[in-house]
Amino acid sequence: MKKYAKKICVLLLMVLIVFMVSGNTSYATGEGEPSAGEDDITQEGNNPNDVLDDNSLFGINISTLGETGGIASALQIVIILTIIALCPSILIMLTSFTRILVVMHFTRAALNTQTAPPNQILIGISLFLTFFIMAPVFENIYENAYVPLSKNEITQDEALDAAVEPLRDFMFKNVDDKDLDAMCSIAGLESVSSRDEVPTSVLIPSFIISELRVAFFIGFLVYIPFLVIDMVVASVLMSMGMMMLPPTTISMPFKILLFVLADGWNLIIVNLVQTINV
Repeated sequence: MKKYAKKICVLLLMVLIVFMVSGNTSYATGEGEPSAGEDDITQEGNNPNDVLDDNSLFGINISTLGETGGIASALQIVIILTIIALCPSILIMLTSFTRILVVMHFTRAALNTQTAPPNQILIGISLFLTFFIMAPVFENIYENAYVPLSKNEITQDEALDAAVEPLRDFMFKNVDDKDLDAMCSIAGLESVSSRDEVPTSVLIPSFIISELRVAFFIGFLVYIPFLVIDMVVASVLMSMGMMMLPPTTISMPFKILLFVLADGWNLIIVNLVQTINV
């Protein structure tokens, strides 16, 4: 350790010497000191505050494209940051993620296993199933929006329209007409003759409501066989006089056994994927 400490000290000393030599050299050549005949303060009307506006004194070069270009660049940055912040919401609300995750939670609640599988695993399963289901939509967005925009073949507005269109088609395939009509009436759209007349701001809440309805209906169907097991176990315990023993404690092993023998995860996941129209 003493040998390494000596080597480290020598190395730091050499770096310090090189830094000091380079700083003195730049000062001697006039890169860090203004010339004698040029005073930046007096050139700007002898105002000391003008020194703060000269970014070259601090080694910073700022180039602008004019007032209009600066505002446009700032707005582009704000839009990009907003899209990045909304990416989780877009992934959750505009895809099949909501339906899958709600059904998974209903399945765990029906099994009465409390935290098995944990939330991280359920979210991971839902996320990868969403990527699997939405792969054609994402591929369409990549080919029709991102690739042409990266090659400067289309504008940003055209790329945005091309990216939104596959998502709109997916939502239209899975939205309920009743929910869409209700949202259109709330938005004041009384007569809608085609899909193009339905704005995306109306389509998104309609799609979310439809996804929640379908997810809760599937959860009800998942609950039925496990509810029957609870009723049978409760009846047996009551007939045996064991009214103080919770029926869920006895029924949980039978639920797990039934779920494993019926290959429950395969049935739920496969049939859940088949209910989603892509």
